[in-house]
Amino acid sequence: MMMMRKYFRGSGRVLVFVFVASVVWLLLDMAALRISISDADGRLLQERAAARRQRDGDESRRSQTDRVQREEVKELVPEEIWRNAAPGPPGAGRDERAGTRTPQIRFSPVSEAQRPYLERNGTKSSARNATFTQASFKSSHGGVDPPNPTRRRTSGVHRVVALDVTLEPRDVRAVGQFGHAALVPKDKEAEARSRWSEGHFNVFLSEQIPVDRSIPDTRPPSCAENVVHDDLPTTSVIFCFVDEVWSTLLRSVHSVLNRSPPHLLKEIILVDDCSTKEHLKEQLDAYVSQLPNVRIVRLKERQGLIRARLAGAAVAAGDVLTFLDSHVECNVGWLEPLLERVYMDRRKVVCPVIEVISDKDMSYVMVDNFQRGIFRWPLVFGWSTLPKEQIRKAQMKDSDPIRCPVMAGGLFSIDKSYFYELGTYDKGLDVWGGENMEISFKIWMCGGEIEIIPCSRVGHIFRGENPYKFPKDRQKTVERNLARVAEVWLDEYKDLFYGHGYVHLLDKSAVDVGNLTEQRRLRERLQCKSFRWYLENIYPEMDAPVVKASGLVFNLGTRKCLALQNTSLSFEVCDLNKQNQHFNYTWLRLVRQQDLCLAARAAGTSVSLEPCDNTKALLRWLHKSSNKALVQAGSLGDSVSVKECAPSSPFQKWHFTHYYAQ
Repeated sequence: MMMMRKYFRGSGRVLVFVFVASVVWLLLDMAALRISISDADGRLLQERAAARRQRDGDESRRSQTDRVQREEVKELVPEEIWRNAAPGPPGAGRDERAGTRTPQIRFSPVSEAQRPYLERNGTKSSARNATFTQASFKSSHGGVDPPNPTRRRTSGVHRVVALDVTLEPRDVRAVGQFGHAALVPKDKEAEARSRWSEGHFNVFLSEQIPVDRSIPDTRPPSCAENVVHDDLPTTSVIFCFVDEVWSTLLRSVHSVLNRSPPHLLKEIILVDDCSTKEHLKEQLDAYVSQLPNVRIVRLKERQGLIRARLAGAAVAAGDVLTFLDSHVECNVGWLEPLLERVYMDRRKVVCPVIEVISDKDMSYVMVDNFQRGIFRWPLVFGWSTLPKEQIRKAQMKDSDPIRCPVMAGGLFSIDKSYFYELGTYDKGLDVWGGENMEISFKIWMCGGEIEIIPCSRVGHIFRGENPYKFPKDRQKTVERNLARVAEVWLDEYKDLFYGHGYVHLLDKSAVDVGNLTEQRRLRERLQCKSFRWYLENIYPEMDAPVVKASGLVFNLGTRKCLALQNTSLSFEVCDLNKQNQHFNYTWLRLVRQQDLCLAARAAGTSVSLEPCDNTKALLRWLHKSSNKALVQAGSLGDSVSVKECAPSSPFQKWHFTHYYAQ
């Protein structure tokens, strides 16, 4: 027992020693761990501090960028611009007289579906929007559009603004609302007929329709995904009018105000070409004074549409000039697609799709997406649908821009500086007529392009008769204008113009087209291409043979061909290899070889040769005509003379080798 106690007392000392040693070791281990944790915390704090400094720097840079972006897009907020749009009680938010609500611009962010498209073109999408590379914007006829040297390429993009303050019209039951057809009450039909002459459309119905009526969105569905740059150029919208109907003029103006992003609409300029109607004087001044950024330029003398437009352009402050007729209704999203094309290439002159406002019931009628402007001889404007094969081959979407050989002329946008580089309109053109041909040929032949933009749509009242008065004879004014265009731009093809009904314009004593020196020098200075180039590259579908017939002139009676021997005519055995047997029958009805033409003095006389002169009537021949006097070959094939008509005589029947037109 004693031994056990001694043993435990000795063991206890050992256990105490072990316990004390363990405690000391534990304390030392905890101290070491604390030092390690402190070091780790120190390193972590250093890393956090570095990260915080980097984040603060990023936020500072981002704040500066955002501030710049806010400054750039500050004008996108419409409240500042529209706050004083029209008088009204505080907080009213609309002009009750005109029905103008304060527009709320809605920017649609770039969709997820669009991001792969942007990235495929080498573009990184950001949280706010995206930036397009030049490759994203293809020319309507292949290749990449050349850059616009006056524009930056660092802007973001957004989908076209769906701005339309008439989406919720004041009166949904109003006449003509939503572009619907309107009906004249039975008891008002006589009044409506009597007022037709005021504008050559249904003026009575037009006055029943609100000036801010709603119309259907007729854009192709694919337009919803189109994007435009944030920093598009501003535009001055120019309306030229003379004695325009009150309701249509106001509806035109309000459609621009109601459906245009305010930051892009620099101003609306109304050019009054010396109107005589009272409602277009003080009454219009008072009305316009209550509208934002609308002003009137009044001409003291009647100048005509062409010079009125030049007067409006001279005072315009916008980067882009947008000319509109004064009886239109602009549709939702009409402006940005036009400005986008000009932004990408200042040499593009762009037109909206012109839809129809019925002159009878004022309904808004959608038109086909693939229409383009063309001309037919003698310089008559018309519309043509793109062939389905061409659409299929080019894999065109219904929202793709369409190359347009000739613009209608009433509605288009053009970079202001480019407009003046082109020399504007020919100042020698009077009043109206031919100006669309002149500027279209000038644009294409001198390095520009004309496009119709399907995502921009504007309704237009098409009237069966031009209601405007001309200071001089209307027909003579238009003919003279067209003759100026032909002389300056058509080169050798001007014979087709004169030969299609305008031969009388060659008589300079009757028609003076004016001095053409300045226009010809302009064409030379701009280094414009030939009209042949235009036909081959821009309008290859146009049938434009320089002559009506050519080759050998075969006589059925003699079975021989007409030949030129020195300065006289004879007959020879037909031989295509002999150049002296080749003649041309021109559009001016001349039978010519080189500079010599067949001439007939009177019946019974020989056919002679004279220097060709387009103005001389004695040189003109009606091939296959019913005239009594015809060219007859001598029965022996030794003479050519003018004889009385003998339908059964083979000696009076002639054929050319080739015919190009009847």
